[in-house]
Amino acid sequence: MPQRLRKRLFESLMMNFLLNKDAFGNIRLDLSSGESYEQVKVIRAFPISHPDDGFSITDQDGHELVWFESLSELNAENQAIVKSSLEQIEFIPVIQAITGLNSYALPSIWDIQTDRGLTKLKLKTEQDIRRVSSEALLITDANGIQYLIKNRKILDKFSKKVLDRFM
Repeated sequence: MPQRLRKRLFESLMMNFLLNKDAFGNIRLDLSSGESYEQVKVIRAFPISHPDDGFSITDQDGHELVWFESLSELNAENQAIVKSSLEQIEFIPVIQAITGLNSYALPSIWDIQTDRGLTKLKLKTEQDIRRVSSEALLITDANGIQYLIKNRKILDKFSKKVLDRFM
């Protein structure tokens, strides 16, 4: 079946599906048509710029089976499974403040407060800070962990000073 036709068919069935999770954390998609797909994945379309808009459920080969615009379109059971799945595959701590800095020379080690607690990040180069939007930044540390600053304009004075120095 061509991808476009397949997509339209599944979009028309979008609200008529059920997600189930097994003991190993694998997700099964059951459509109202009777079709079932094992080990499907839930993917955000825009995980950083619009994390609450646009979701896709794909099969093991990455082919889209279901698209939905918002979690609110799903029943409570499906919402819980989707949220749980996304939490397992996504790890982007949100920086709330930069609380310390060992040096303004690179590489530098930053003490940061994130939504997941206090930690340190090592900034190797200025290119490891990328603008996502006019307010949002994505910082990749020396270990490859990405940290998100949702809105740099609302950070405290010290955090802004550090960012201004390295941008």
